[in-house]
Amino acid sequence: MQSFNNFLVDNYSLIKAFHVISMVAWMAALLYLPRLFVYHTTVKKNSDTSEMLKIMEYRLQKYIMNPAMLSTLLFGILLLKTNGIVNWGEKWIYFKLLAVFLLLSVHHLLAKYRKDFFLNKNIHSKKFYKILNEIPTVLLILIILLVYLKPF
Repeated sequence: MQSFNNFLVDNYSLIKAFHVISMVAWMAALLYLPRLFVYHTTVKKNSDTSEMLKIMEYRLQKYIMNPAMLSTLLFGILLLKTNGIVNWGEKWIYFKLLAVFLLLSVHHLLAKYRKDFFLNKNIHSKKFYKILNEIPTVLLILIILLVYLKPF
């Protein structure tokens, strides 16, 4: 266990860099997928454009969004386990983890909505997806402010 702790401390900067790289890729997907849904709401079901959007949405989720989320979580957990990085007596970390949980919830919703589009069962409007598109941005801003300012 001590050697694992030493590994984490010795590689803190690298782990942090991979956490940020993964998070940027995850956020890009969380922002792009609802934008694709906005476009998808404007085309006829079973049209060539709809079928193309289904492929784009699937590939975005499978090859970028899901792996980026998993690697963000993996590197984030490693950072949380690194000695001296998080003071669990401060409240900001719990708010950050809550915001990450909310991002995971958005991720789950987007996956559900992608399946709805795939099955031609979307019930939401263009406006709905435009609003949904803003939620990851707000959560990202909150997370960054909490991490850098540690306000409480």
